[in-house]
Amino acid sequence: MKNFKRFIREEDGMGTVEIVLIIVVLIALVAVFKKQITSVVNTILKKISKNANAI
Repeated sequence: MKNFKRFIREEDGMGTVEIVLIIVVLIALVAVFKKQITSVVNTILKKISKNANAI
């Protein structure tokens, strides 16, 4: 019984769970806003390409 109580009180695995949850939320946000993110990235890359040709 003491080992079970000690296992419940340990917080070593909490960091892993938190990181996994953050990754899941980020993936969900990317899936929802995929079209907008793609548009912004393409616009930025086009501007960089035009400015690189000017140099």
